Amino acid sequence: MNPRYYFFPALLLIITGLSCTTAYQGQSLQYKGYRISKSMQADSSVLNFLQPFSDSVNNSMNTVLGVSTVSMEKKLPESSLGNFMVDAFLTMAREKYHTQVDLAFVNFGGIRLTQLPAGNITRGKVFELMPFDNLLILQKVKGTILQQVLDLVAARGGWPVSGMRMQIRNGKAVNVLIGGMPLDPEKVYTIANSDFIANGGDNADMLRNIPQITNGYLMRDAIIDYIAWLNSQGKTIAATIENRVTHVE
Repeated sequence: MNPRYYFFPALLLIITGLSCTTAYQGQSLQYKGYRISKSMQADSSVLNFLQPFSDSVNNSMNTVLGVSTVSMEKKLPESSLGNFMVDAFLTMAREKYHTQVDLAFVNFGGIRLTQLPAGNITRGKVFELMPFDNLLILQKVKGTILQQVLDLVAARGGWPVSGMRMQIRNGKAVNVLIGGMPLDPEKVYTIANSDFIANGGDNADMLRNIPQITNGYLMRDAIIDYIAWLNSQGKTIAATIENRVTHVE
């Protein structure tokens, strides 16, 4: 037999033996922090590499989606900006989930701008309004659970709501109307809200164990799509106070 045929099995045995008897010895690692400030000189090669991406992002963020005829504000217990947003969530939830949705709400802290000025509404401004990737989800809740949710809304001083009206008395939700009808404790309602609240955020623990219906639709995209929908309907971008949430003695 040719001697070279003995070479390869021998080599294989040597490699196998080494792999079984030797162990990887980790090297010592050291951490060093670097402070980044405006005084540091920019790396031109990095800037040149990022420039096309920066231009693309800036062009997208500066795209005008529509024009608001009024300045919309964020306030309690009800606001024009809040009404605009929840109307967007209710309208687009019904369209994107192809089902009847009874009402929508958003927590007050979820609105990240205090004002949306009249004039051009850009994509970037919508990102400022809702910078987080919260999902617009549906949940089916019994009237008794919905009452607990609305009591939380009342305790928080009022959140934006759409598809319903309520009054706040002594920190509780009273005289609740859903679609013009009094809240029925035994009825099952379909509500649209954020996955943050549905997961118990902002003390909404009563919703934590209720199944969520989701298709991955972002609340931010719902606002963008709602503006496009208004444009297609020939409607202006505007919202007013409608006494959806009020205080009573």
